[in-house]
Amino acid sequence: MFTVLAIVVLACGSNEESPSQKAKRAMKEKKAQVDNGKGLGEIKNVTLNDPLNQDMVQKGMAIYEMKCAACHKLKGSRVVGPSWAGLTSQRKPEWIMNMITNVEVMLDKDPIAQKLLEECLTRMPNQNVSIGDARDILEFMYQNDIDNAK
Repeated sequence: MFTVLAIVVLACGSNEESPSQKAKRAMKEKKAQVDNGKGLGEIKNVTLNDPLNQDMVQKGMAIYEMKCAACHKLKGSRVVGPSWAGLTSQRKPEWIMNMITNVEVMLDKDPIAQKLLEECLTRMPNQNVSIGDARDILEFMYQNDIDNAK
């Protein structure tokens, strides 16, 4: 009986992953998260407003003027950081919000953010923007792209 049970257990193998299998799976999951175009951070899904919420646009503009305008212009070429013109058509809203709220991790691990860092040569500082404020900034970015398209 014991021999039969041992053969069955050995034949079926173990459901547990080896440490190297776990590491490979974790790397694959991390790569998939980076490759989904949403960046790395808390923001997984963003529901966009149609039409745009003008209260959010105004709040986002105020935050932009206070925390972002010194480095990012609304149209034209980059200053320190890249211009925001056309940004909403180039990046997913989740990526934009993750870049605003999780800048250190994005610059260290997200390939798009790393490429921007290579181009701009200056790390974006952490402005300690809340998720709610980042959502207002995103709404303002969409309004900016609408205004620049006119």
